[in-house]
Amino acid sequence: MDISVVVPLYNEVESLPELNAWIDRVMKAHHFSYEIWFIDDGSTDGSWKWVEEQSLISETVKGVRFRRNYGKSAALHTGFEEATGDVVITMDADLQDSPDEIPELYRMIKEEGYDLVSGWKKKRFDPLSKRLPSKLYNATASNVTGIKLHDFNCGLKAYRNEVVKSIEVYGEMHRYIPYMAKQAGFSNIGELVVKHQARKYGTTKFGLSRFIFGYLDLMSISFISRFGKRPMHLFGTLGSMMFLFGFIAVAWLGGFKIYQQFHGILVERVTQSPYFYLALTSMILGTQLFLAGFLGELVSRTSTERNHYLIDRRTKDKG
Repeated sequence: MDISVVVPLYNEVESLPELNAWIDRVMKAHHFSYEIWFIDDGSTDGSWKWVEEQSLISETVKGVRFRRNYGKSAALHTGFEEATGDVVITMDADLQDSPDEIPELYRMIKEEGYDLVSGWKKKRFDPLSKRLPSKLYNATASNVTGIKLHDFNCGLKAYRNEVVKSIEVYGEMHRYIPYMAKQAGFSNIGELVVKHQARKYGTTKFGLSRFIFGYLDLMSISFISRFGKRPMHLFGTLGSMMFLFGFIAVAWLGGFKIYQQFHGILVERVTQSPYFYLALTSMILGTQLFLAGFLGELVSRTSTERNHYLIDRRTKDKG
């Protein structure tokens, strides 16, 4: 099969018929073999009823329904597990992503050899209060991850099937799928300017809180990808440095005290100096950080994922 389209949705019943018809037109015009996976994230407005009915009359429409709302990441992860097409296309169900972009996304994956192609809604119809935080967020994400994309959160993306089968999307990490793909060894990531359309039905399901959570998730995934299997490298290093700094400070204070007494200089006790307590605090924090890294290593070494590596290919067996 050429293409699997994965559409996570939550209360988008008005948009689904038009979106499905639009995808059908594009696919048939370019003679693609395809399937459309509608992943219902606990809708309460009749979206699932439409998916069920459409699946009975169309071989291309397939669906999965969650018992409750789990979030977009869970919906994408489920869709990735079900997808069988050589190229997997994701798009939102609100008609803000144009299915007309699918042929070019497919071509970039198949002909130009990209592992992942992310859409870039260069001209947006969102209000200024949404565009400005989005620009700041994307600039930060690009600098932290080292992936030069202008629109990490664009729902319109294309992947080689191997990519979606090699990553696990959880929590709210759908924003950082390009970074997860890069960490899994799929570093050929491209970008395509796509058309952004104003929402036609309903209201947005995301508020400004997503920018706050987005930064927290960015810090989390950056830490896990770099130190998830070697926490001692971070906590042990910081802890050793802080302990060493505190130890040197205490030694200096003690040595200076002995020097003053040896020369008959009347001075206050070491414990009366604020620097003594700062040095002591540094040693205590350094010890705690070192122990945190040590415990993290113990947990990491007992994890079932400690030797989980993605193998690209192997030589054929002889004989």
